[in-house]
Amino acid sequence: MQAAVIQHVPFEGPALIARALVAAGAEVRVVRADRGEELPDATELDVLVVLGGPMSASDETLAGERELIAACVGLGRPVLGVCLGAQLLAAALRAEVRRGPEAEAGTGSVRLVADDPVLGAAGTELPVLHWHEDTFDLPETGVLLASSARYPNQAFRSGASYGFQFHVEFDAGALDRAAPHLPAGTIVEPAAARAAAAAGTGILRRWAEHAVGSAR
Repeated sequence: MQAAVIQHVPFEGPALIARALVAAGAEVRVVRADRGEELPDATELDVLVVLGGPMSASDETLAGERELIAACVGLGRPVLGVCLGAQLLAAALRAEVRRGPEAEAGTGSVRLVADDPVLGAAGTELPVLHWHEDTFDLPETGVLLASSARYPNQAFRSGASYGFQFHVEFDAGALDRAAPHLPAGTIVEPAAARAAAAAGTGILRRWAEHAVGSAR
């Protein structure tokens, strides 16, 4: 099973996502878009992951990624988009992506609004790390999974693909690397960050098993 992870900035790698994919039996290739590495062809992949970054999903430099995501979706390949990746997934599914009401950064939570085999039961409060300024409309094919007060569309599922506006992939080391780049004044509570990492480990294990299983 071949999984590609597209990384946009040096300090935001796959972390818990890669660990979950390897445990599920996939070979993981990290594609460093920030270094100009060539994107894979959708036909070469079983699973695609698109990580976050400070750019806009509508940037022309990301047109190739939007096309790759659309091609993977068209082939039924599972896609996981995180933060910018979720916005790119929404854009590839022809939903509007735009600036949100205000920046949302730091430890916090989202509320699950639908039962889901990856995220869990509706009504659950999920600890996460927020770090975004943009938002997206729910794609026509999407099922809304999670919301917060400021950002109603926090997670969605479309077929075999998932988009998470929030971060669940940061373990302690990944958070240490990202912390200097967070907006000034961002509050990251250590206990909340540990809870988010613990929740993320379970979520990503279930997602990877679902993604690799559906791609077989």
